[in-house]
Amino acid sequence: MSKIVRVSLFLMVALSLVLAACGAPAEEAPATEAVVATEAATEVPAATATEDPMAMYAPDAVEGDIITAGSSTVFPVSERMAELFQQEGFTGNVTVDSIGTGAGFERFCVAGESDISNASRAIKDNEKEACATIGREPVEFRVGTDALAVVVSAENDFVTDLTKEQLALIFSGEVTTWDQVDPSFPAEAIQVYSPGADSGTFDYFVEAILGPHFPNAEGKADNAKGEEALLAVAGAQFSEDDNVLVQGVEGSPYAIGYFGYAYFSENSGALKAVNIEGVEPNQENVDAGEYPLARPLFIYSDAKIMQEKPQVAAFIYFYLINLDDNIVDVGYFPAPTADIESALAAWEAAVGQ
Repeated sequence: MSKIVRVSLFLMVALSLVLAACGAPAEEAPATEAVVATEAATEVPAATATEDPMAMYAPDAVEGDIITAGSSTVFPVSERMAELFQQEGFTGNVTVDSIGTGAGFERFCVAGESDISNASRAIKDNEKEACATIGREPVEFRVGTDALAVVVSAENDFVTDLTKEQLALIFSGEVTTWDQVDPSFPAEAIQVYSPGADSGTFDYFVEAILGPHFPNAEGKADNAKGEEALLAVAGAQFSEDDNVLVQGVEGSPYAIGYFGYAYFSENSGALKAVNIEGVEPNQENVDAGEYPLARPLFIYSDAKIMQEKPQVAAFIYFYLINLDDNIVDVGYFPAPTADIESALAAWEAAVGQ
């Protein structure tokens, strides 16, 4: 209804009231005008009808600080998203601490000091129980896929492919020189580099490679024994900082290590990725499910945190909708579309959308 029509109706009603006050008979308003007047009274302003319900979660619409901590593997993704979030107008601080998946869950579920926990493995039952103790219920968001890279120095001219069994022999310390792995390799001591025991990458490697190498009485993987063997390897170097591992491996042609694919991608000039069971770690093989050491990557938060701290909810939403444009650049592989859709649905449920 136009502004002119609304003004005319107002004047007509006012005039009739004046005439009634003067004793003149009031002329009954046509029914059609009554309908129009009713419509005018219930008209919804255009701004309300078109308002974006997600505007409140825009980077420049929220304030306060955000604390994330955990996996060194997820760290490059979260760091990228934090930078972009601030570039889009967020004025608060986003802390991204690389302390390992296990330590991240401890900070989130035990100390209750972080808003988001970065993880290169799914949360364990005992970690969920610890969260429940402090009134937190973890909400899982799948953010990508990592092809764990087994690497040697670019100067290594003899290792191109290893089997899972050969990896188990090396990282359990059952072989100590390269010629024991393959007679064609040099009789040089193997220098082992591994993430520390607080790392989700360490956990995954134990489960995928070492646990199956030590079957228990029931023939099932004994991950505890595999972990014990790895930690006992003579001369092995352990670090929660993957950059330390990169520097160690690239410094010797007889070194070998493993970490997230992003760290290999970033240092591919100094390192060489080893094929596993004849399969190269690349997008095609990961998507086909053929690379033996591919694993999901996650971030976790809590619905109460997201509702009480809109900046955390906004950051997670921004994170999820911008993955496709950044995950490959960082050095990882996209998660299946269905998993990202499930993550967005979990976000909506958490914030009550």
